[in-house]
Amino acid sequence: MAAEGRDGQKASVDPKLLELLACPLTKGPLTWDAERGELISRVAKLAYPVRDGIPIMLPSEARTISAEDLLSPPRLGGPG
Repeated sequence: MAAEGRDGQKASVDPKLLELLACPLTKGPLTWDAERGELISRVAKLAYPVRDGIPIMLPSEARTISAEDLLSPPRLGGPG
């Protein structure tokens, strides 16, 4: 599921902003998952959402990701 902004376009993060952002818990680097529209902290195993192009850097808003999610590419298609 791709994240979409209000105008229906896929959300994205400015590459310069991505260089400046760090995980608020680990202070480590983040990677951009364009398919899900999330910033991934591999060390904290958290995925921070990006809404309308704005990273939501609150641990309470982040989705916990498993080690399996970190190793496998995003699935395409539906269940089954």
